[in-house]
Amino acid sequence: MMTSSHPPIGATATMIFIAAKFRVLPDDADQWPEIAADFTNAVRAEPGCLWFDWSRSLDDPTEYVLVEAFRDEAAGAEHVQSEHFKQAQQTLPPHLAETPRVVNMSLPEEGWSELGEMAVHEGG
Repeated sequence: MMTSSHPPIGATATMIFIAAKFRVLPDDADQWPEIAADFTNAVRAEPGCLWFDWSRSLDDPTEYVLVEAFRDEAAGAEHVQSEHFKQAQQTLPPHLAETPRVVNMSLPEEGWSELGEMAVHEGG
């Protein structure tokens, strides 16, 4: 039996979109990408992971924002039940100044859409 990561014709895909803010201890802020590297690489290797990207705040060097997305609810569930997620629950919090804040949504999308208001036109 073959399965597809795409919804049947006429159905709408529902991806899980998550944005989380991590406030890291000042002494660990510069090393956070290395501290989180094993977890980041393991999540990116998950078959249902669409993206898992860290950004550092321009205003607060101790704040990192994680933007992640999963193919569907099942992929999101697999993520939080994975061994690397359970390990990260033990290894990452000692480097944090507070509990991360999160926005978690199910969206009828399959990925990024273009931001038409900022369209880049070829040739100027």
